[in-house]
Amino acid sequence: MPDIWFPYLGIEIQHLSKTAFTIGDFSVAWYGIIIAVGVVLGLLLARHLAKKSGQKPDDYTDFLIFALIFGLIGARFYYVIFEWDNYKGDIASIFNLRNGGLAIYGGVIAALITAAIFCKVRKLNMLDMMDTAMPGLILGQAIGRWGNFFNQEAFGGYTDGPFAMRLNIETAAYTTPELLKHTVTKGGVRYIQVHPCFLYESFFCLVILVIMLIVFDHRKFKGQVACIYMMGYGIIRMFIEMLRTDQLKVWNTNFPVSVFTSAAFALAGLIMMIVLGTRAHVKKQRAAITVNEYAPHLEGEEESFSDDESVAAVSTDKDKAGEEETPDEEAENVDSKDSTDTTASDAAADKEQADEDEKADPNGNQPQKDEDGDKNQPKKKELTDEDLWS
Repeated sequence: MPDIWFPYLGIEIQHLSKTAFTIGDFSVAWYGIIIAVGVVLGLLLARHLAKKSGQKPDDYTDFLIFALIFGLIGARFYYVIFEWDNYKGDIASIFNLRNGGLAIYGGVIAALITAAIFCKVRKLNMLDMMDTAMPGLILGQAIGRWGNFFNQEAFGGYTDGPFAMRLNIETAAYTTPELLKHTVTKGGVRYIQVHPCFLYESFFCLVILVIMLIVFDHRKFKGQVACIYMMGYGIIRMFIEMLRTDQLKVWNTNFPVSVFTSAAFALAGLIMMIVLGTRAHVKKQRAAITVNEYAPHLEGEEESFSDDESVAAVSTDKDKAGEEETPDEEAENVDSKDSTDTTASDAAADKEQADEDEKADPNGNQPQKDEDGDKNQPKKKELTDEDLWS
């Protein structure tokens, strides 16, 4: 009979070992291999997005080294602090990670603190780094959850739904009294029938990843992708955590701590989205107002420029029209020219005659014109009787 069985999906896995291979006395677990694959693929995605957005991919490789170290410490510390009763009698067991006991939220919180310090030292934009790194993070989470599948752990309570997963009681990581009430026996093997929480979380992490990648190419402000991760993963994990049977509980209560952490995580993402989105909107409005303040001057210059062009165009058209004269207009221009030339000639002749008369009359008498307009000689002095006899 199979170790794992999905009765309504028709999937049976006859034997599923936690160990991938052994080297001497040292065994390598599938869980570790899957986590390593998730880390590598997450890093490659982050480097790709960094290169795509004009950042330095090597910054993310350097950051990963610190994030892995402090993230691992944070994940272990988060788990131990809420399971302190199991460790207070054996402090050395805290450092034995091979027995499990890591909480993803502890790792994420520690990684965020590490990122803040890293960005300050490297003088990088924290929001930009979060937008670029978190798609890789959620990809690693989607892959890493399959490590829980190999360990046959992190499953939910009883269900008879279409995705129900049956685990051999002998190979399951743990059982609960509630699950034992709904065991299924087949071929002499007892099974617990549970929610495959690893599958739910892995699937929805991939959905969030797709949304994040789409938004990354069209983000309206830095930090938008990170906000989607925080809200999306927080909401999903909050509901999945309610299904799980291995919940970490708040001290001296029956309240799952990860439900509270998930809700706080999602709320923080929502607040960040509102604050950052509002700030980006206000900044855009201020920029628009600044443009509008200068727009009238620019429009006046454009209109003036257009008017000058129009005047120049009209003048050019007139010049062209003047150059292209019709035959009648040419004749009129010739007649006008002849009249002008005649008038000028008459004026010159009159002037010349006046000069001659002035020379001829030493007494200064000016010539006069008769009614016909002809010129008269200067009037001679009439002779009297006295003149004749003198």
